[in-house]
Amino acid sequence: MDAASNALSHDAILWLAFAAAFLFGLIGQRTHFCTMGAISDIVNMQDWSRMRQWLLAIAVAVLGSAALHALGLIDLDKSIYRGANFTWLAYIVGGLTFGIGMVLASGCGSKTLIRVGGGNLKSLVVMLVLAISAYVTMRGILGVFRVNVLEQAAITLDGGQDLPSLLEAALGLAPSTALALSALVLGGGLLAFVLARRDFWTLDNLLAGLGTGLLVVACWYVSGHLGYLPEDPETLEEAFIATNSGRMESLTFVAPQAYTMELLMFWSDASRKVTFAIASVLGVICGSAAYALGSRSFRWEGFRDAEDTANHLIGAVLMGFGGVTAMGCSVGQGITGISTLALGSLLTFAAIVLGGWLALKYQYWRLMNSEA
Repeated sequence: MDAASNALSHDAILWLAFAAAFLFGLIGQRTHFCTMGAISDIVNMQDWSRMRQWLLAIAVAVLGSAALHALGLIDLDKSIYRGANFTWLAYIVGGLTFGIGMVLASGCGSKTLIRVGGGNLKSLVVMLVLAISAYVTMRGILGVFRVNVLEQAAITLDGGQDLPSLLEAALGLAPSTALALSALVLGGGLLAFVLARRDFWTLDNLLAGLGTGLLVVACWYVSGHLGYLPEDPETLEEAFIATNSGRMESLTFVAPQAYTMELLMFWSDASRKVTFAIASVLGVICGSAAYALGSRSFRWEGFRDAEDTANHLIGAVLMGFGGVTAMGCSVGQGITGISTLALGSLLTFAAIVLGGWLALKYQYWRLMNSEA
């Protein structure tokens, strides 16, 4: 039996990624799951329902991912989030700019795709501009600034930046104990906080939180277990099938939009392939469209005026830059990254929330002054 025999084929991994993202898009369209909306609801109406959806998704993702890691089905160290290089300035700047951008663009990267599936032409423009901005930040002039300036402010942490590794180093705990303690405190604490309010226990709230969290865990399993090659027959090195990063991946929605645009632009290049990330982008749009068409909620929607257009364009640029700089968006870092218990993901989550809060407060201040 060769080293690749236990892994699924490239096409099978892509179809599973598409299916998981399809369900994510469907759930998002039905439940109005939105990380920007979660912050907006708190600021404008003191309503924590959608924030509790987000926190429930984090809790489920943390507990599920830790369980898979403890069982040896995946290795969270083989994701992009747990590296020893803690680029704190990039996390903060990227998170803040992404948070501001998602308010200006009326939704984060995942919400943009969900709205595209629902017929929102504004979000289609945001998706295209976000993809360009993300690509420029990965490989263009903004990438030079990112690498030479922001990522130079870094701390190297022996053993990794994840909470279990930090606990091991600080308290001398066994790896399994540190993992269990970190997951139970963070995941279990969030779960208790969210479910303490019985009025939160509605079908849509639970579907949004539980469904999103479980899909993140499912994608880790697909990419990190079913798509894992201990030894690639061609390179004789460890590999993960169909991932852009060369590591295991789960749901994230900024860099994947850039990869999708790149594939469409260089389609005739035989070296370009559909990847896990690209299949996820397409899956979210299709899942959202399927629900919107089935529920007859599909609606064409365009820009209101020049200011509305400008806000969405600026927001898209900020999200593309911020999502790549921070190594993820409000889902990519705010759920998927946190599920690995990475310190950088927690810092990025806080920066995204702060950026969104500041942008919403600014919009409210402008509204009050214009009325005056």
